Amino acid sequence: MALYKLTDFDSNYRDALGGNDIKGMSVYAEGTDEKIGTVHDVLVDEEGHFRYLVVDMGFWIFGKKVLLPIGRSRIDHTSDRVYVIGMTREQADNLPEYDERQTLDYDYEERVRGVYRNPAPLEASAPLTDQTSVEMPYQPVSTSGYTGATPVYDRDSYTYDREPSLFGLNEQNHQTLRLYEERLIANKRRQKVGEVTVGKHVETETARVAVPIEKERVVVERVTPNEVGRAVAPGEANFREGEVARVDIYEETPEIRKEAVLREEVRVRKEVERDTVEAQDTIRREELDVNSPNLPIDER
Repeated sequence: MALYKLTDFDSNYRDALGGNDIKGMSVYAEGTDEKIGTVHDVLVDEEGHFRYLVVDMGFWIFGKKVLLPIGRSRIDHTSDRVYVIGMTREQADNLPEYDERQTLDYDYEERVRGVYRNPAPLEASAPLTDQTSVEMPYQPVSTSGYTGATPVYDRDSYTYDREPSLFGLNEQNHQTLRLYEERLIANKRRQKVGEVTVGKHVETETARVAVPIEKERVVVERVTPNEVGRAVAPGEANFREGEVARVDIYEETPEIRKEAVLREEVRVRKEVERDTVEAQDTIRREELDVNSPNLPIDER
């Protein structure tokens, strides 16, 4: 059962207490105006339940800090006081001193709880004996180790719930009236309102292209030379049968092929337009009604 200082467990503990701060409150003996100390700190368990008030007993015992189980206290935020229920000066003397530098263990807590389990005397001046004492409110716990009128506690099975007289919050001594109010909570929900599809398709068309080409042709031309009729020298005339002249003829033919080229680029993006939408509704709030005819009330 590990215990933590209130600020170590929750640095914003004042918010959970409605803005109140229990630390620094004056501690008084129940039924008297005798100040016995000041709340120095609060110890809570792993679930955040108040278990002990660390009380600086400077007004009773100089320089001594002790642990006060939360069930033995009555917190009055109106007067900023904490009243100790059923503690005597003798009990305060017998309480072990609290040292925040040391780790609390079961044995130390048992020493503290043992002092509070002892019955308080009927009158402060009477000797602390069995004949002059009365039992503090206590709810017995049925365990296998129970013998006689005093229950036996075991370190392995002990829980604070077994001793409500020490650690239970007495509703009679800790009454709180909670006032509630409603408030509007604004939130946003993202929903689809449409869709834009951007795609592509193929269109066909007939393209025309002009290609200039060349064709060769043979032209046979017969002409009369200027020296027509001139006699040629013997042996110059060479008569040969079957003599042939060959001329290669070429022409150009168009060659058409297709080539894909990048024509343009299309970029698709989204833009966000911002706007503010106002909404209103009726909310409720509880207010405190104090009915105290002819009685003074101090509201803080």
